[in-house]
Amino acid sequence: MAQEYDLVILGGGTGGYVAAIRASQLGLKTAIVEKEKLGGTCLHKGCIPSKALLRSAEVFATTKQGAEFGVITGDVSLDFGKVQARKNKIIDQLHKGVQHLMKQGKIDVYEGIGRILGPSIFSPIPGTISVEMNNGTENEMLIPKNVIVSTGSRPRTLPGLEIDGKFVLSSDEALQLSALPKSIIIVGGGVIGIEWASMLSDFGVEVTVIEFADRIIPTEDKEISKEMQRVMKKKGINLITSAKVLPETIIKDQEVHISAEVKGVLKQFKAEKLLVSVGRQANIEGIGLENTEIQIEKGFIVTNDFYQTKESHIYAIGDVIGGLQLAHVASHEGILAVEHIAGGKPSPMDYRLVSRCIYSNPEVSSVGITEEQARENGHKVKIGKFSFRAIGKALVFGESDGFVKIVADSETDDILGVHMIGPHVTDMITEAGLAMVLDATPWEIAHTIHPHPTLTEAIGEAALAVDGKAIHS
Repeated sequence: MAQEYDLVILGGGTGGYVAAIRASQLGLKTAIVEKEKLGGTCLHKGCIPSKALLRSAEVFATTKQGAEFGVITGDVSLDFGKVQARKNKIIDQLHKGVQHLMKQGKIDVYEGIGRILGPSIFSPIPGTISVEMNNGTENEMLIPKNVIVSTGSRPRTLPGLEIDGKFVLSSDEALQLSALPKSIIIVGGGVIGIEWASMLSDFGVEVTVIEFADRIIPTEDKEISKEMQRVMKKKGINLITSAKVLPETIIKDQEVHISAEVKGVLKQFKAEKLLVSVGRQANIEGIGLENTEIQIEKGFIVTNDFYQTKESHIYAIGDVIGGLQLAHVASHEGILAVEHIAGGKPSPMDYRLVSRCIYSNPEVSSVGITEEQARENGHKVKIGKFSFRAIGKALVFGESDGFVKIVADSETDDILGVHMIGPHVTDMITEAGLAMVLDATPWEIAHTIHPHPTLTEAIGEAALAVDGKAIHS
């Protein structure tokens, strides 16, 4: 028997389940179709498990440095089985929390694969959802007034570097390792690649990163990339930039052997494992898009500012529409889409105001544009920088690498971007994001009293430094 809904959401990841909760709050009868587990990639294969492993790596590395703090620990060993068990316990707790939120919001959850049907006996327009149930029972037919496609993404690979789960891994397989390799090659020095490089190095793995661009984390401000490269090399990580990996040269025996063209010179590399970290691709296959007029460009669904596709009753959010493939972005897109469906008048999302984070050691966070982008856009810029080496709390933590950098327009005093690298900066970037939302100036940040001793004092000092007035430099 067909079930009618105001809204059916394909995909119960962060974007999908948050959209469902908002729809429930607005009185919409809502269902989610999820083929695996509620919480999606972020909870089960991305944000949460990787951060749990990063935290264990941080504790392990810190413990080995205990003598510097006067804590004599003796020989420190790692039980990677318990590391994985802790990760799984965190995931399970959060998964149960999402399940509870669905019950609380009276949101129906269908466990299976949802496909959009074309015009049929159920509806004269595309949008009816046929759910192939995981339990093998007869397909469920859902007839929604509106649909949100939130099916997420999966790791990309390179032709010739197919994932085999033994020698060649994506982040999905790496998260399930039962034992750490002695050595690893990471293809890709972007956000995910650098997080894995940092984590595995802190666990004691010999790490080589091969990056095609001329610097690691190439989407970040150049000074941030330079500082990260310095710290990664200090950790003993082998960073190879301006390098083109040659998949056809791969050999798998007891180890992985592969060649890369590095600034015109052919070089060979070998390690126990190879991790491919070259971005993510949208999950848009097998969900019935061919039965609609929805447009696809470069592998992503095309939408307007309110996430409507060419079929105005079918919306799309999150990784399937490209752009910033971040969980918090998908959540906000979902909320805006639902409010638009419900007849509200939400303001389009300003992606300049989205904070971006890298959870390596040291961490990186940023909001707005880089100094290079500001100059390319024609701004006359002024810069304020302040090092964590002059921040008491950073010295107390024993983590004084890094700095805060503020990019401002010298004519209007507008803040164009804020960039940080150092201890706990992912927890600090929201102040800068709020400042940009409120169109604050460096003067207003500088005159916000930052308590002492805190790491956030670096933000206040960087704001003062924009006009050459930093106190502790």
